[in-house]
Amino acid sequence: MREQPFLSVVMPIHNGAEWIGATLDSVAGEPLDDVEIIIIDSSATDATANVVERYADRMPLRLVRRSDMGPWQSKTNLGVEMSNAEHVCILHQDDLWLRGRMQSVKRWIANVPGAVLHLAPSMYVDRNGSPVGRWTCPLPSEKALNSEFLLKRLLVQNFVSVPAPVFRRDAWVKCGGMDEQLWYTPDWDIWAKLSGAGPVIYHDEITTAFRIHGSSLTVTGSRDPAEFREQMQIVLNRYLDRIPAKSRRMIERAARASINVNVSLAAASGGSVRDLARAAGNLLSLGPVGMGRYWRDSRIQQRVLSRLRARMSGAF
Repeated sequence: MREQPFLSVVMPIHNGAEWIGATLDSVAGEPLDDVEIIIIDSSATDATANVVERYADRMPLRLVRRSDMGPWQSKTNLGVEMSNAEHVCILHQDDLWLRGRMQSVKRWIANVPGAVLHLAPSMYVDRNGSPVGRWTCPLPSEKALNSEFLLKRLLVQNFVSVPAPVFRRDAWVKCGGMDEQLWYTPDWDIWAKLSGAGPVIYHDEITTAFRIHGSSLTVTGSRDPAEFREQMQIVLNRYLDRIPAKSRRMIERAARASINVNVSLAAASGGSVRDLARAAGNLLSLGPVGMGRYWRDSRIQQRVLSRLRARMSGAF
């Protein structure tokens, strides 16, 4: 590896022995001569670290054991602080890189070196790593997007898959990194913050996979409806005033309806369906234009159908 790597990969992990081998295998298949991989492990046992250490001779790893550091956002902030590259990405212990990831990232940065954030879609995969759907962003491809344009869509729903983006380290540090008080929506918050730091580019190219399974934070974190709702409302309230007044009300209505739907779907996945009718009513109250905006920006069909496929396959 060169003295200053081209890309830093930050991996916050916790009790990840079941997944980390497949994740690192997916990274090991890429050219890594100018990449550094920083793993912050908060596991209480050695099981995950033992798997990681098997890869020490195959890739440029730095393993940091921090059993005192639980939240993934805290570990991510530490990893970014430790990173040496100008550009950084995040990879969770259960997600994957797809073939050609490094080639694509280098092309993205070379084509638009001034972008602070490169966004991209992901593939949904089930517990076994089999594809069950696509997770795309409702954004025009290969165009510089300003904060207002992105926030008008992003505040309706977080449509960014964590393993896909690449961001400038200096922009992350300048905006304060992830909010460590947000346990469910720190990624949504950081993409909103970075959108105000400079140009954002969306590349319609899938180079990562997001794994759907029953023990993920996406599932377990949504089991307390009140806290789940509050996490989303914090982000909405934090950035809503950045939307021009003339369109703010329309965006707010779609965003609050989206929150209601997310809470209702989480309740339904846990066996309760009483709020689904209320959520449907909220959507109908948006009218044709508002419902069209919600349908476009929420990616609801992709999110729901992919999870249904994972459940139906028995690999959830």
